[in-house]
Amino acid sequence: MADLDLRLVRYFTAVAEHRHFGRAAEALHITQPSLSRQIRRLEQQVGARLLDRTPRGTRLTEAGEVFRPQAEALLRGAAQATAQARAAAEPSRFTVGFTAAIIVTPAVRELRRRNPEAEVRSMHLDWGETHTALLDRRVDAVVARLPFPTDRLEVTILYDEPRTVVVPLDHRLAGKESVTLDDIADEPLPRLLGADPAVDAFWRLDPRPDGSRAPDGPVIEALEDKFEVVADGQALVIAADVRGRALRPDLTAVPLHGVEPCHVVLATRAGDRSRLVADFRKCARSHLTGPDPR
Repeated sequence: MADLDLRLVRYFTAVAEHRHFGRAAEALHITQPSLSRQIRRLEQQVGARLLDRTPRGTRLTEAGEVFRPQAEALLRGAAQATAQARAAAEPSRFTVGFTAAIIVTPAVRELRRRNPEAEVRSMHLDWGETHTALLDRRVDAVVARLPFPTDRLEVTILYDEPRTVVVPLDHRLAGKESVTLDDIADEPLPRLLGADPAVDAFWRLDPRPDGSRAPDGPVIEALEDKFEVVADGQALVIAADVRGRALRPDLTAVPLHGVEPCHVVLATRAGDRSRLVADFRKCARSHLTGPDPR
């Protein structure tokens, strides 16, 4: 059998994650026909059919279910080998990961100013990548919102963001100065397919302080879908404070009082005592202090 092409393996894991060729192709920045051809090439190399298209999307075959964890381990191993080799050859390379709607530019600029010899860059991470990106050494530090898995990481809270409720402009709560959990007790909240249970519980406030469960809204497959279901009147969304940020013109955000705020944190690998990690920690504490007060 021919050696596996790691690029094709990565394409397969993207389709396995999204369960949809179109969404996977968009995430990979390639066309859907090209992705389909690459998956067929991989199946030829493996000697088994890995994916089946269905009217509801794409599912893994039995062979695909067996292949997926091995494929992911193969990619992790390759990423770790590459990162460790680069670290040995280029000790002054440093990558800062960040997640949606978080700005790291001031700290990145300051780190670059303080270390002109270093190659400092930033990288956007999807909502579920924070932990693995650090452990796989794709990034050296991450600024993201809790909750996410923190085992084998060192985590420092940088600032807090109040939470808001995103509603359509014609909703009964639109225009209020603030709302409480009682105001949204009967409002359905979407569920994110494949989300970590702790993440799902935090953003849905489920269960509520009295032990009741949050009403279930539609299941969505990507965070970007949440505002669409809100605009369509199917659900409300609890989010970090989005006031002052670009928001769809048919939506508005109302402060949610009486709940724990969202913690924006700096995460690094536990035990990483490199000079650039220590320096970036200082830069982050000094320059990443939350949105400008309104």
